[in-house]
Amino acid sequence: MGAFGIQTGKTKLATPTATDVPSTGSGLQPRKNVLEKTLSIISDVQPGEGLGALILTINLFALLGAYYLLKTVRESLILAEGGAEVKAYSSAAQAIILLGIVPFYGWIATHLNRNRLLRFTTLFFASNLVIFYLIGQTGARLGVVYYIWVGIFNVFSVAQLWSFATDLFSQSQGKRLFPLLGVGASSGAVGGAWIAGRLIGPLGPYKIMLLSALVLCVCSALTRFAGYIITNRAGEHEKKKDTETLSSEGGFQLLMRDRYLLLIAILTVLLNIVSLSGDFIFGKLLVNQTNEVVGTAASLMKARKAYIGSYYASYYEWTNLVSFIIQTFLVSRIFKRIGVRGSLFILPTISLATFVTILANPILQVVRILKIAENSTNYSLQNTVRHALLLPTSREAKYKAKAAIETFCVRLGDVLQAGVILVGTALHFEVRAFASMTLIITLLWLFVAYRLYIEHKRLVPSFTKALD
Repeated sequence: MGAFGIQTGKTKLATPTATDVPSTGSGLQPRKNVLEKTLSIISDVQPGEGLGALILTINLFALLGAYYLLKTVRESLILAEGGAEVKAYSSAAQAIILLGIVPFYGWIATHLNRNRLLRFTTLFFASNLVIFYLIGQTGARLGVVYYIWVGIFNVFSVAQLWSFATDLFSQSQGKRLFPLLGVGASSGAVGGAWIAGRLIGPLGPYKIMLLSALVLCVCSALTRFAGYIITNRAGEHEKKKDTETLSSEGGFQLLMRDRYLLLIAILTVLLNIVSLSGDFIFGKLLVNQTNEVVGTAASLMKARKAYIGSYYASYYEWTNLVSFIIQTFLVSRIFKRIGVRGSLFILPTISLATFVTILANPILQVVRILKIAENSTNYSLQNTVRHALLLPTSREAKYKAKAAIETFCVRLGDVLQAGVILVGTALHFEVRAFASMTLIITLLWLFVAYRLYIEHKRLVPSFTKALD
């Protein structure tokens, strides 16, 4: 990726460099090798890009796999030690703690180059898991502290690796290769959840922490290897970035002074509110059906839990499967057809259809289908869009502003959604009333997506089709 010399408004646009046009040095058009031909089934991988893209894809697979191992441990500890109420309070505490952690991360990023930053933070999180393991052996109750830690680890580690990818690849490369990286993330989530279900019993929660710490060490090595492969191919300018540090401006400062970044932050908050509100409505409809099918007597509590658990298991299986299919076979084609900014409208349109349907006739089976479509699109296409939106920004935005968006803004959405439920419950809202409230928020989300579309078009001029 080139120097950020093209100034457009307030956000700097990365200029294309040697990473965009592979060269063999002989004047001949380079050819794809076997690996690149194979990867091109999923995404348009150009000659010379295959190995670096594959390593980053494997890295995301391992990182998301480790997260889902740790997430399974998180649920077992927090629910066993504190219950569902404590879990909800811990989620709110994450947003408050992140107000201090985001500026601290920005300070670290100012003093370390990108290689040391990624290595330091990944190994720091791995060392935390060893400490949790040792404390756990004493019998101490770690549920709340560990729950908060996992939430912070997830948003920081995943956001940081995607930041690294946006820093390594140009705008046109990101559009082509990010769908492939997303396959690694999606399959890692599925694989990690599957493995966790089979290891939590025989190993217990604390040994899974040690296993995850080992995986994080592998991720650190993969990140360094991927950076070495990609920067060596890109030339001296890209290699120089490995030793450069960032400016002193913090993540929140970047969001406040840059309209484009602020719109991404607002969109992230609104997306979370709408998505979680939909999940809440789905849960209420399922409880109503359970009451009708199983009954409400106290003696039937075990049967009610079994019915709800079985229903959700099937729901999650279909969501993960559809998400994987969309990520593997559709995302790269959607990007090629309508671009990153055109893809902004797909998920809110599906959400709009979901809440209009609930208003018209809230039937659980219909809402189930729409929520599977909504969540699977969120986990695949929208997730890739969110990362691709940072491609035409400065390096400071890719590391510091992205960290603020993916951590604080995500958790702020969680807190505000809880506020929506609190207000609705206090006013004795039924399902349709909750749907009406969320429908208004969805329309606001669409408006923000439109404004973001305009800003992205300003940053990425339409005269270069490859940079859409």
